[in-house]
Amino acid sequence: MRREIVSTPLAPAAIGTYSQAVKAGNTVYMSGQIGLDPATMQLVEGIDAQIARVFENLKAVAEAAGATLDDAVKFNIYLTDLANFAKVNEVMAKYVAQPYPARAAVGVKELPRGALVEAEAVLVLG
Repeated sequence: MRREIVSTPLAPAAIGTYSQAVKAGNTVYMSGQIGLDPATMQLVEGIDAQIARVFENLKAVAEAAGATLDDAVKFNIYLTDLANFAKVNEVMAKYVAQPYPARAAVGVKELPRGALVEAEAVLVLG
């Protein structure tokens, strides 16, 4: 099975040794996104703005892969403060329709660039 690299300027460029996403067959493996503004590559301010930016970034990568976030079968969410779990639910519901995909939410000590939230997803096309 061939793999195809997925990339878009509408999401932050990779800041390490990874791709925004990799498509293998009908599955898209999306790298974690933090709340970086793709135009400035700066972290947006505050948890609410970061959560929204994370989902906008994921949406842009999904679209570059020929998909939408409704094609997600699994999300992994990483939070530096699990008290923000309900905020993630509220924003995610604006980007993903029911029936919702599988998901994990994990509390972590820290994230790249001092981000407060990071999310990654696996999409299945077709």
